[in-house]
Amino acid sequence: MSASSRDADAWGGMVSDDQPMTGLLGKSCSIVHHKLAYTMRLMQKPAVSPFTLYLILILPPLFWAGNFVVGRAVHTDIPPFTLSLGRWVIALLCILPFAWPTMRRDLPLYWQYRWRLLAVSVVGVAAFNTLVYSGLHHTTATNGILLNSCIPILILLFGAMFYRLRLHPLQLLGLALSFFGVLTIILHGEWERLLSLAFSSGDLVIFTAMICWALYTLWLRDLPASIHRLGLMGAQILVAVIVLLPLFIWEQAHGQHARWGQETWLALAYVGIFPSVIAYTLYTIGVEKAGAARAGLFIHLMPVFGSLLSVIFLGEHLHLFHAIGIAAILGGLALSNRHQHP
Repeated sequence: MSASSRDADAWGGMVSDDQPMTGLLGKSCSIVHHKLAYTMRLMQKPAVSPFTLYLILILPPLFWAGNFVVGRAVHTDIPPFTLSLGRWVIALLCILPFAWPTMRRDLPLYWQYRWRLLAVSVVGVAAFNTLVYSGLHHTTATNGILLNSCIPILILLFGAMFYRLRLHPLQLLGLALSFFGVLTIILHGEWERLLSLAFSSGDLVIFTAMICWALYTLWLRDLPASIHRLGLMGAQILVAVIVLLPLFIWEQAHGQHARWGQETWLALAYVGIFPSVIAYTLYTIGVEKAGAARAGLFIHLMPVFGSLLSVIFLGEHLHLFHAIGIAAILGGLALSNRHQHP
């Protein structure tokens, strides 16, 4: 069997649609343990094959696109803080058996970089997902996924602002073009809304989440490679759970309760495993092995995956302003990366 085949096989084995609910948790944990064991082997390799690297970079946007679709599908059944906390509790239970030894070993490093660890945990794990789930109460999954495409531009902008990255004229033009694309999506192509400041609240909330993710990607680079990445993911999730717990209590106290059933439990299981444990861990490895800029580029696959999933599972429709917006964002990205190297 070739290396490419072995890599592909390592990511197989999804839960079948007719899986009984009583066996779902055990099967899910088995899948997660198998994939995390494979991921740990990737972490130990100084270099990986091109096929494996592309797999590492492609799977996170696929799983994250599914996260938007699922979040929109259950937005009337599960409040945002409940969904976010439940997601990370499941993720913590799945990752802890693998991450705990390195978490204990790296405790001195966590303390040494405690403020940076707190920042990436709050901004990239707790805030990002909660803002996305909140925004999906007031906008479509398609809009939310398309707004993800502005993340590489935000990474470039914040890199210039905070990391002294020099911007060339074409990159400045790319920023302007991408900003036009973002506004087109947020305004639904109706530019008269700009004069009356009639923005979609859901789109603005999700755009704030994109700012959080751009900062998270840049701040990850400030954590040394000596911190084991799987242990780091476990530490981030633990901090996020602690931060989200009082917000969940506040949500419950204000009468926002989930309506639990088979579909909502399945949705919670999905968001707790695939876009959480597996996607986050792979993205962390991708940033380390390919660089923040190159890893950020692959987020542009989310509109491709997400649009198809939204049309198939949610019955959403694509409009002309979607096409104009994403074309402008992609054009801006191409210009912005003309002089940039990962």
